[in-house]
Amino acid sequence: MDIGDIRIIDAHIHQWDPFGNPREFSRTAKLLRAVPVPLSLAVRLAPRRDREFIGEPSAYLAPYLPADYRTDAGELPVESVVHIEVEWAGPKVEETRWVTALPFGVDTPALVAVSASAFPGATGFAELLDAHRSASPLVRGIRSMVAHHPDPDVRSFTADPGALRGAAFLDGFAELIDRDLLFEAWVYSHQIPDLTALARRYPEARIVLNHLGTPAGIFGPIGKHTGNDAEQRGEIFERWRTDIAALAESPNVVAKVSGLMMPILGHPVPRLGESTPVPRLIERIGPLLRHAADIFGTERLVWGSNFPVDRPITSVTGSATAVAAVLAEHLGGTQILERVFRTNAQRVYGLE
Repeated sequence: MDIGDIRIIDAHIHQWDPFGNPREFSRTAKLLRAVPVPLSLAVRLAPRRDREFIGEPSAYLAPYLPADYRTDAGELPVESVVHIEVEWAGPKVEETRWVTALPFGVDTPALVAVSASAFPGATGFAELLDAHRSASPLVRGIRSMVAHHPDPDVRSFTADPGALRGAAFLDGFAELIDRDLLFEAWVYSHQIPDLTALARRYPEARIVLNHLGTPAGIFGPIGKHTGNDAEQRGEIFERWRTDIAALAESPNVVAKVSGLMMPILGHPVPRLGESTPVPRLIERIGPLLRHAADIFGTERLVWGSNFPVDRPITSVTGSATAVAAVLAEHLGGTQILERVFRTNAQRVYGLE
């Protein structure tokens, strides 16, 4: 089976309009539109943590809507997509209403599921879950922005390094189980043990690890003291390898093969309009993917492009091709690709 024969479900994309939505980056986008300065200068003036996370900022400074994703997907046979919340700065239920009203499924892939924004430790969490579900039948779960890195020059998305361990979070988490909603967990790799503890505390919960745990700096230097040399990068890999294997022992956890092209991993960023060659991507991500396949098995891996966040490094097709090549070679055939690129997502998001 070739990947081109699969009616692909892209289980991790983002949609936004920084001019019409209250996104965290909307103010910057509006400012640069109102006071045009060379993009190269704007990038140099941005904090290091932002520069290294986004790699190249153009995707954040313009709308990214269904037609834009269709263009990025190119000839890849993507049939449907899952929208994952991202940095909505207003009432969270508004993002759910907004994204489900977008023109999906006309000459674009269909929107088949949404993971909405909510935080289990927040006041009114249960009411917000019910509001999301009332806003759209496509809501299958939530994602909380809990990624925190100890390096001050690596961008964190919460000020709380123990966000997954707080009493309020742990108590509120039960509300997800009561509603049979899944939890999308995006963490940096050193936070994986906290997620393992959560999965063990709530074995009936359905947890989706985003981006294989994002081992920042594993491919190159980022921040002040992360991935600066081969020894540091080797330590990041070995800690990730051990911690994610422990997480995989919990059968209620599924891993997303997504975000492996994020600049924050330490990928060198190509020139604007260029992409990293697929053979080079295969060489970099191969050790991560082979280990993930060994510990999770092919029934608990789900592919997502993470577009447009990964766009500075590669195309949607480049991402899918690199992942498919590694998995097909490692597992001795291409029959498993149907699971990773389609049927596992159907099961995880209740699309069967």
